[in-house]
Amino acid sequence: MNTISKVTAKHPSWQTAILFALGFWLSSSLVLDWVIMPSLYLSGMMSQTGFTTAGYVIFWGFNRLELLSAAVVLTGALVWRKNHDYWNLNITFAAIILFAIAILNTYLLTPQMCAVGVDLNLFETASTVPAQMNLLHGSYFLLEVVKLVAGGALFYWCWQQPE
Repeated sequence: MNTISKVTAKHPSWQTAILFALGFWLSSSLVLDWVIMPSLYLSGMMSQTGFTTAGYVIFWGFNRLELLSAAVVLTGALVWRKNHDYWNLNITFAAIILFAIAILNTYLLTPQMCAVGVDLNLFETASTVPAQMNLLHGSYFLLEVVKLVAGGALFYWCWQQPE
């Protein structure tokens, strides 16, 4: 008996890649912003001298994962748009916004916050939060809100699109 098997290459589903990357990215952002950082703050670690270094190490790793997720989302959105006629242009726009936020967090806000937080005066005992740090934290959380809204909208739009 002869059996003929056909080997066909299955193209990856970019819609699924977008959904998984967004799910991982947004859930890890929520855990970092609403569980890990507040618990470190409430435990008194912010008054420790090594808090800036520890924060930088945490955010350095997270920002690289954030960049990777943003790249997967943007690539998936661009490939999906190229291959389908019924693609919503808002999806591409939201993916570009998310990628821009990841770039800003990685290369602008995190290094700037760590630079402001480093205590270079060894003889000063009073540890006060500089005014510039409050502005940077406000900018960071504003970008986080925009990221969650754009990411949630993108997730919803991708979920509603037919395969």
